[in-house]
Amino acid sequence: MPIKTIATFEVKSIQIINEKGEADEGLLPPLSEGEFKRFFETIILARTFNHRALSLQREGRIGTYASIWGQEASQIGSALAFGDGDWLFPSFRESGVFVARGYPIWMLYRYWAGDERGMQVPEEFNLFPMSVPVGTQIPHATGAAWAMKLKGDRKAAAVYFGDGGSSKGDFHEGLNFAGVFKAPVIFLCQNNQWAISVPRSRQTAAETIAQKAAAYGFEGVQVDGNDVVAVYKATKEAIQKAYSGGGPTLIECFTYRLDDHTTADDSSRYRSDEEVESWKAKEPLIRLRIYMEKKGWWSKEYEEGINRGAQEKVDSEIKKAEAYAPPDPADIIKYTYAELTPRQRRDLKERGWQS
Repeated sequence: MPIKTIATFEVKSIQIINEKGEADEGLLPPLSEGEFKRFFETIILARTFNHRALSLQREGRIGTYASIWGQEASQIGSALAFGDGDWLFPSFRESGVFVARGYPIWMLYRYWAGDERGMQVPEEFNLFPMSVPVGTQIPHATGAAWAMKLKGDRKAAAVYFGDGGSSKGDFHEGLNFAGVFKAPVIFLCQNNQWAISVPRSRQTAAETIAQKAAAYGFEGVQVDGNDVVAVYKATKEAIQKAYSGGGPTLIECFTYRLDDHTTADDSSRYRSDEEVESWKAKEPLIRLRIYMEKKGWWSKEYEEGINRGAQEKVDSEIKKAEAYAPPDPADIIKYTYAELTPRQRRDLKERGWQS
């Protein structure tokens, strides 16, 4: 009996604007000058938020923080592609997604300061709170998407995770279920090359993370995660597929974490300065700035104005966050169970927290 090839697969890799600001005009989506400026200005706002968060952590004004520097295009480009009715399930490194969706910045700072009320998402935002456990939000998003399909809603769910998350069982369970039931869900993997100190090469022997979708019967695509336009286009196409009943898509955003894993990490112990410097030349804002300058949409005065406005907004939001009344310490005990146990009642009384 001859040996037959019963399945093959291919993985597309998409880049539209390269590191020199050169665009593939044939791939460019029909975006206006205003939409390009929205990308640019949102990246600057997210980067300003991030820079100030790092400073606040060093000053002891917030707790451990996960930087988004270098990954802004993956977060902004995807977040701006979704409609208001879609639901997003972020991990702990998606502060840029929250900023892009218009989430109150002062609440983000409250969250990173250790105040859980910062993640009491207002009703008008279809966002789930940041997931700190790695990968657990993936089945949640798949389940939400399946519910949307059963209800006949023309909506999609999206879930963010890193290359480390793709090694978890939740990843495979979520993708398998989504493939079988054609759930309208977009899996957005930010492959930033390092899961704390574990390199991408130790996460999987596969050439790409995107190709893992093939095992579950749907499309996976790799996109230059530092190219905001490419990320936007890939996400938009996945959303349209989800809306039309075409099922899930796995998008691997090939990017790089320029900062430490968190402020509790020292990445100089496991990666070289040369590697980091090589990726700084590919960071998202440089190529977008060059492209916009070529189109006559950018000037030094324009960017200075945007930077000034972002700084003023972030400073104002920090003042609001720090002026917010601290939570009641008794909340730690009050809301652990539906009803207080005898021991919890005793703890409240002994601490003088009983109301």
